[in-house]
Amino acid sequence: MKDLRELLATFDNAVGVAGHEAEIAGKLKEEMNGFYDDWYEDALGNQIFFRKGKKDTSIMLAAHMDELGFMVSFVEDDGTVRFIPVGYHDDRMVIDQDLIIHTDKGGVHGVTSGKPSDLMKDEEKDKIIKIADIFIDVGTQNKKETEKLGVQIGDLISFDRTGHFLNGGSVYTGKSVDDRSGIAVLVEVMRRLKKEKTDNVCVYALGSVQEELGIRGAGVAAHRIKPDVALAIDVTLAGGVPGIEPRQIPVRLGNGAAIKLFDWAPGAGGIGNAVPKRLSDALIKTAEKNNIKYQREVLMEVGTDAWAISLAGDGVMAGAVSIPSRYVHSAVGLVDLKDMEACVELVVQYIKSL
Repeated sequence: MKDLRELLATFDNAVGVAGHEAEIAGKLKEEMNGFYDDWYEDALGNQIFFRKGKKDTSIMLAAHMDELGFMVSFVEDDGTVRFIPVGYHDDRMVIDQDLIIHTDKGGVHGVTSGKPSDLMKDEEKDKIIKIADIFIDVGTQNKKETEKLGVQIGDLISFDRTGHFLNGGSVYTGKSVDDRSGIAVLVEVMRRLKKEKTDNVCVYALGSVQEELGIRGAGVAAHRIKPDVALAIDVTLAGGVPGIEPRQIPVRLGNGAAIKLFDWAPGAGGIGNAVPKRLSDALIKTAEKNNIKYQREVLMEVGTDAWAISLAGDGVMAGAVSIPSRYVHSAVGLVDLKDMEACVELVVQYIKSL
């Protein structure tokens, strides 16, 4: 069995652009081997692992498998490739990146670029280069050469970057720590639950799909499962760097698990979750009783799988345990292994308390 460090690297370096999560789903099932009693995959591709309990009480743990990516939208006559975003991207983070186009013939490597700054007018230099104005150069001279490589409209594109730990420490940087760090926590929780022999409660572990496209998968799974309580395991914004005031983002990397109290994104259609106080209080009590390092989290303009889960069926008591992360929605996201360990222990001890 891989430890948490190895799990993080394995999952982060897998490919699973939103809507096309087959590769990461396969790795998740492989790493879950031996820690569940039953498994099934639904029509959307959600991966659901079930661990039987002696009582009917059930808890659902959800981490999303998908990552941000792109899709080929056009091949220019000069051989460069135009693309559209799959999930929300900050346009500033897309220029000058290494990408890989996943074609039927295999991976095609390329770099993103745009109009050279030497040719820009002064007013252009102060503007953000939009994704619509960026192209991928795959080293060809014309459209025919690019198409010969296998590139066609609809091909998925992901960041071409291998994650790693920074300078031998516990901080990891990767292309998809949102939310592969959560997937790693999910597997480690299931492993420890088996070791602890905590079989009082039915546990459903969900690797959800299409979270980055509007939190589409988790609600479907929850409607089928109808759990009594649910926890989303996802990253959250961490401050502590220039440009972010403590009052904006008080959560810090290395300060432990973040217990979600409230999130809301009125600018994204009102998604979000007001976590029932009895659930957040129980998580805080669990952390304090077991000396688990934790932080309190409230955040605007974001949402997690807990939103969709809470509204499934007749309604579900849903909350979230968050992994602090810097540079979310970029190819260089950071998470701290110590925070992930705190999340694992918090979820395990909470389930034991049930």
